[in-house]
Amino acid sequence: MNSIIFLAVYLASVNVIGFALMGIDKHKARVGAFRIPEGTLFVVAAIGGSIGSIIGMYTFHHKTRHWYFVYGMPAILVLQLLIIFLLWRAPIDFRFM
Repeated sequence: MNSIIFLAVYLASVNVIGFALMGIDKHKARVGAFRIPEGTLFVVAAIGGSIGSIIGMYTFHHKTRHWYFVYGMPAILVLQLLIIFLLWRAPIDFRFM
């Protein structure tokens, strides 16, 4: 599999998971069920699901009153974009398989 296709599938999957976790946790909050830990939501965002998590946060109006989510999720996205920019401009040739 081409590394670009692999990366695109990975990012799409982890963003769908981030979006879904926000919706699932919001539903669990409404019915009083066992919640998804906040650390899990941040880890999913940090491993590439920040866009899906942010969209899910505002779609489901979930965690929008917590400053560490309102500022933390976009901060993770900015860091990810900065890393991508730096790797893109790096003179090193990265190859996957």
